This record gives sequence, C-alpha cells and structure tokens, in this order.
Amino acid sequence: MKKGFILLAIFFTSCNALCAQDNNPVSEWATAAAANFRFASDVVYLKANGYECKLDIIAAGDPGVARPTFIYIHGGGWSFGSKDDVKLVGLPYLAKGMNFVNVGYRLASISLAPAAVEDCRCALRWVYLHAKDFGVDLTRLVVSGGSAGGHLALMTGMLRPSDGFDNLCAGSEDLDLKVAAVVSDRGPIDIPEILERHGPSGGWYAERWFGSLPNRLALAQRLSPINYVRPGLPPILMVHGDSDEWVPYKQAVRLHEELTRAGVINELLTVPGGTHTFTPEQKLRIQETIFRFLRQQKILLK
Repeated sequence: MKKGFILLAIFFTSCNALCAQDNNPVSEWATAAAANFRFASDVVYLKANGYECKLDIIAAGDPGVARPTFIYIHGGGWSFGSKDDVKLVGLPYLAKGMNFVNVGYRLASISLAPAAVEDCRCALRWVYLHAKDFGVDLTRLVVSGGSAGGHLALMTGMLRPSDGFDNLCAGSEDLDLKVAAVVSDRGPIDIPEILERHGPSGGWYAERWFGSLPNRLALAQRLSPINYVRPGLPPILMVHGDSDEWVPYKQAVRLHEELTRAGVINELLTVPGGTHTFTPEQKLRIQETIFRFLRQQKILLK
C-alpha cells in the first residue's frame, strides 16, 4: 500500500486549482476525500506469459453507492510507458465523484500484438467482477486513453466477446462487457496504415508491437477500430490535433464519418494546430469537452 499513500499525498497537494474550479473549498474537498476514498494499488487482474498485469483503482466514496467510473489506459506506442506515469490523470474525475481505474498492460517487449488488447479487455472484465467491491455503476463506465491508449480504449469499448480477444480473462462468468462511453485521445484508428508509414514520423512504434509476426497485415486489420464500426456502439468522443505528426488526423476524421453513417453518437474535437503533444491551454479545453460529453450522455449529472 506504500504506493497508494504516495499517490494520495500527491493527489491532495495537487488539487488546489482543480477544486477551485469546482467552487469547493480545497480543505473541505481534500478532507472529505481523505475520509472516504479507497485505494487499491497494483491489483493483479491477469497473469499471462509469466507476467502479472496490474491496475490501480480509487473508489471515490462508500462502496455501497454505485458511481460512474473512468477507466484510463496509458499510451506509449504499445511499447513504452506505464500506468505509474499517468496517475494524476484521475484527478479531474475523482473531483467529479467518479471512481478512477488506471490500467497497465503487456508492452511489446513482453508480448507482441494482440496482447495489449487482450489485457485491456480483461481489465474491463475485472471491473465488472469487482463492481460491488468498489461502488462501480456498470451502466456508467467510461474507457479512455491517450495515443496507443486511445486505440486500446476504442478496442476495449467496441469489441464483443465473439470477436475473440477475451479468451485469457479470468472467471467463467458469461459477461457481455459494455461501456457507456469511449474517449479516445489521439488514438490510431487504421493500424495497417500506421504500419506502412515510413520516415522518422512513421510507424516504427507499430513495428515494435508487431515484430516479425506472420500475417501482420491481417492481424493489423483485426486490431483496427475502423473495422468494428456498427450500429449500437457506445457514444464515442475523439480528440485529435490537426497537425499530429505521429497519428494521422485524417484517421480520426474517417472514424467520425463512419460512426455517423452507422448512427452512432460521436464527436470529434479537432485541436487546431495541435500536435501529438498538447499545450496546457489545449488540455484545459479538452478536459472541459470531455466533461460536457459525459454530461450529455448522462454519465455525469453535473
């Protein structure tokens, strides 16, 4: 639990501006959080290839009260990064009374594609199985991520059990894993196109994920969110800069158009001049848009 105490210390000392935006006295909000929040660190949700996949979860209150829950998946080109790098992403959602789940998964150095997708589906299943333990409202689940995490969020929210990525998950329960919304921040949409890019801004990071696997393009097709568009998907918010040097902005435009044709509620927030790294001002606008989107979908009530 040592990591948990460290995170909460950072959490409380970092929330001044956030709490002020919500018109709550910082001392009142932090004191209530200290008294009511429950934190579980490095929970093993899957064991695969000799590796333990872990997540953190912060419950924003009494587990007897079901709350909306924000599941976040870190980026890093499926090859780099860690859930420990993005712990503070949860601050705005905790301040809104949402639970926060921070997901780690197998990187390319541990297991090549499609391991990361399988892991994130299993993390979602873990949330389903432990919803009552942490006060999770399964009708108000949001899955989100940045960059490669945005891709994994889309796959997690768009896949069905019949698509064949849930076979490693723990438990024998027959669960139809669904989320109430997906928020993809700069997520790759068409993986073959990423693989075929060249140059310093090309698909080298995708090459790491696929390695020398046989039938790479066929697998890349199976791992492309654009190929899972259909009526009945959860509402999807995409965030993308129109000057993104790593993930083509046109992919987000294409997904927006396909989702609209399929009758799926969706929105594309275009960040003018936005690259793959957003400025603080751009991040603030993005956060405001996410909250507005979640209110529109009745996931957040205020």
